[in-house]
Amino acid sequence: MTEPVTLMRRAAAECIGTGALVAVVVGSGIQAASLTQDAGVQLLANALATVFGLGVLVALLGPVSGAHFNPVVTLAAWWTGRPGLPPREVAAYVAAQVAGAVGGAVLADAMFGQPLVRWSGHDRSAGHLWLGEVVATAGLVLLVVGLGRTGRQRTAPVAVAAYVGAAYWFTSSTGFANPAVTVGRAFSDSFAGIAPGSVPAFVAAQLAGAVAGLALASALFGRPTPRPAPVPAGHRPPIEGTP
Repeated sequence: MTEPVTLMRRAAAECIGTGALVAVVVGSGIQAASLTQDAGVQLLANALATVFGLGVLVALLGPVSGAHFNPVVTLAAWWTGRPGLPPREVAAYVAAQVAGAVGGAVLADAMFGQPLVRWSGHDRSAGHLWLGEVVATAGLVLLVVGLGRTGRQRTAPVAVAAYVGAAYWFTSSTGFANPAVTVGRAFSDSFAGIAPGSVPAFVAAQLAGAVAGLALASALFGRPTPRPAPVPAGHRPPIEGTP
């Protein structure tokens, strides 16, 4: 019998996982920019590091928290009625993800001798970039929900990492598709950064993409069959007569 996974441990996994992901994204961007001036090579290096890092993190921390590392994935899990994720836990996950993302950016800056907090000057304010974020996020949510509906969650480390790597190249925005990571990347004036003024529109586009992804998942895979919710890990069944 395994030890129950408490909310504190799950939130810690989300914080550490999201932080590590942002450290990979920002750190590899800084490293790539220091080694070459070719933008295509920089993007390739950044994408490859993100693919490998994300795959490892999902495989490692998935059994602890589900390895969301992304507020839209957490919101999609809540919206689709996945058991064991009440609103207070959604709030804990999202707060942990944002805090981890900021910490990951600061860590990456520190590792490369940069100022710990230097707001990005990389403006990403344009309609075609927002459309890219809608498409990237819709695809990610569709993938995550689709894997769950078809019982293929075990392929998530490879499938999600592969999709994110592809989104680097087929979307105009390089596929942030993650509000927490977007906030974190504003804290580093590097290749992977985003100007703070560009963050709100990116996050709005990501939320719109999440809605589109949920609609596509419902159309393609149908609604899940209602069934009694199992007791989530780390929770005790309620005593009869208690609220």
